[in-house]
Parts: sequence; structure tokens; C-alpha cells
Amino acid sequence: MRYLPLTDTDRQAMLAAIGAGSIDDLFVDVPAEARLSGPIAGLPNHASEMAVERHMKALAAQNLVAGEVPFFLGCGAYRHHVPASVDHLIQRGEYLTAYTPYQPEIAQGTLQMLFEFQTQVARLLGTDVANASMYDGSTACWEAIGMARRITKRGKAILSAGLHPHYVSVARTMAKYTGDQLETSLPALEAATDAEALIAAIDDDTSCVVVQYPDILGRITDLRPIAAAAHAKKALLIAVVTEPVALGAIMSPGEMDADIVVGEGQSLGVGLQFGGPYVGLFGAKEKYLRQMPGRLCGETVDANGKRGFVLTLSTREQHIRREKATSNICTNSGLCALAFSIHLTLMGEAGLRKLAAINHAKAVQAAERLARVPGVSLVNDAFFNEFTLRLPKPARPVVRQLADRRVLAGVSLGRLYPGEAALEHGLVVAVTETAAPEDIETMATALEEVLA
Repeated sequence: MRYLPLTDTDRQAMLAAIGAGSIDDLFVDVPAEARLSGPIAGLPNHASEMAVERHMKALAAQNLVAGEVPFFLGCGAYRHHVPASVDHLIQRGEYLTAYTPYQPEIAQGTLQMLFEFQTQVARLLGTDVANASMYDGSTACWEAIGMARRITKRGKAILSAGLHPHYVSVARTMAKYTGDQLETSLPALEAATDAEALIAAIDDDTSCVVVQYPDILGRITDLRPIAAAAHAKKALLIAVVTEPVALGAIMSPGEMDADIVVGEGQSLGVGLQFGGPYVGLFGAKEKYLRQMPGRLCGETVDANGKRGFVLTLSTREQHIRREKATSNICTNSGLCALAFSIHLTLMGEAGLRKLAAINHAKAVQAAERLARVPGVSLVNDAFFNEFTLRLPKPARPVVRQLADRRVLAGVSLGRLYPGEAALEHGLVVAVTETAAPEDIETMATALEEVLA
């Protein structure tokens, strides 16, 4: 991107055009206590390029990088092997610089890619249709709740205790502006899910029930009874999948009659990247297609009968729908969606199923070994590649001590649910195909030392 400096005359002309007396007038809505009154303390006014590079490299060296140590973090972001061909292909100029296609006739390649992506996502989630991706899993989850409100004309959503707390937080933030009532609770550190409690909570005011599959503790529940109970009250079932590789081994939510299935696609093609950007997945039953957020790419033929691709459904506010828009999503993580699609294409269905089997086998191996550590017990009686351990002491300081030993051992529930004493002994461990047997043994040995 070029640097285009402005002169003082340029700035004054721009301010005059918008009726502002000074640049400070543009920030009057920001509380005074939140605004800086001078330079940032401790930050030099300038430095040479070499000095800045040296300083930034020193800061980066303080990170404990996923690929350099035994790594067992999960809870919505997973380390999987991404083939080198994925990165090579997404960096081609026609893809790397592509943005949301507002003029489909000159973006056939991008539209075709998104069409293929939608097809893959729909098959993976078990839904009739899927859109052209969203920001990430948490915003896709909220958009699904908003979609359920439009369909049912109701404003109460029941969120499973097993839904990722960050997803719950995003939903609460957005519900402040829509008036939706969100009902949820904390998960219990036990093998059983809250399926029965969810079913009992559904009433005539319920718009939807939101269930994570597998849930935040790695537990897997049969969604069919929940779907039946929701439909009996004319409510919808929304399933949230944060680990799409799991769907290579377990039944898809769509097959269990979920009305809307959303999730995070980061596991396929997209690295951890210190937290983003990621890519949101969104699928639904065909009868709800016109209430889907985002965009839908379709296949057609042109005037000469040649195959072509178009934006079949554009529900966003940027497509001149304004207040009639069903979505406020302003882009679709297109490059991450491409990476997802390339990775899944390289594997195919057989490859995905094989990858899922490897993940599960390694997770079983790790769970059995870690459960033999004195004082440690396994919470789950079923899981895919992520499970929860109960430690004899609070897990959060244990995780820090293990990190000091260069083992990224998992995510403590005390970090996800601060201040909740009933959960502070829980440690969520994710094991993917990237974990070697010696990594599992290293973690087990280090855990024994820390807990001794």
C-alpha cells in the first residue's frame, strides 16, 4: 500500500468540506478520559528502520510458538498441519488481492471459489445450503440467533452451558442492541451435558436453542432429542461447531435435524496466527435460505450458454438494502475461506475421515496417559480430539508452570470462567495429528513434576 502524505492545506480543505474546525472535532464523541493528551509515554518519537526491526524481533522472541514446543491448546482454535500447497495457492496475485466481489461479472474466479466453498461447507455441516463465509465462529453464532428471531418472531434464546464463553460474550454484546433475552448457565465439571436441562427450558417464547458440538469441555451429545423438543415448541435448533475436523468422524448436526449450523473453519487451511483472522461457517435448511446473513453465490449460464457464477443472494446492508438487511457483516474472510476450501479439496472426503481418525486415536492415547498422573482424572466419557481433566489443584497456575517448562498444556477453565471455584480445577486438552507420542509423554512427565 502506498503512503500518500497530505499537506496542511489538504487537511484544511478536507475539514472545511465536512464542516469541522479541527481534527480534534472528529473525536468529540470519544470521552475525554479515553483520549491521549500527548505522545505515548516511553515511546520514542522516531527510530531507524534497523533499530525498529531489532526491537520487534526481540519482542517476538518472547513468544512461545506453537510449532516449537509440545502443544495442546484448543477451545476453539486448533493446531493442524496445513499443506505447503495451501499457502502457495492463496498467495497467487489473483487471490491475495481479491476482495468482496461487488461486480460479479469481473470476479468469476472468486465467485466460483466461493461456490465450491459453500458446497463443501454444506456437505460438511449436513445442511441444505451454506453462505459464502463470515468473520469467525462467534459472530456467525450471533447471526444465527438473529436469524432465528426473524424466523420465529420471538426474542428468547437458550444457550447451552457448554457453549464457548467467548461466543456467549459476543452474543450478549449484540443482544444489548436487539433486545434479545439470552438464557445460559455455567457448565458442570462432569461427563453429562446439560441436554435435559435445555429441553426442560424450552417454552412458547423460545426462538432457538444453541448447542455446541462437541462442547467447550469436549463432550459430545445427541442433538436429535433437543431438535425434537425445540420443534415441538416451534423453536429452532442452532448447532455450533468449533472443530470442523470432528465432522469427519461424528454425525453432522444437519443429519440430526439442526435448523442452522454455524462454526469456526480455522482448523482447515488456516493457521493459529495468534488469534486471527479466522473464517466463520454458516449453513441452514433450505426453507430458511432467504433469512440467511451474508451472501450466497450461485451457478448459472450466460447469454451464450456458458457456465457462470453470480451473487444469488445479497442480504447485506452494503448491497443497498440498508435497514432491510439481514446481516451487518461487511466482508466474508474470503482469503481464509479459500485456504479452507483448498485444504479440504486436497484431502477429499476420505482424507478428512482419515485425519479425523488420527486425531481421535492420538487424543485417546493422551487421555489415557494423562489420567494415570497421580491426582488427575478424566471428566469425559466420550470425546473427539479434545477432553477435560480434573486436576488436584487450580489449573491456571499449573498451565503457567508447564509453559515455563516449554509445554503448552491446554486451556484452564479458570481462564475461561474467572472467579468460578467449581471450574478452576478443570484443564481442557486438545490433541491433533501434530502431537507426537514424545510430546504426550513430555507433557505427562512435566505435569507429574508440577503436581508433585
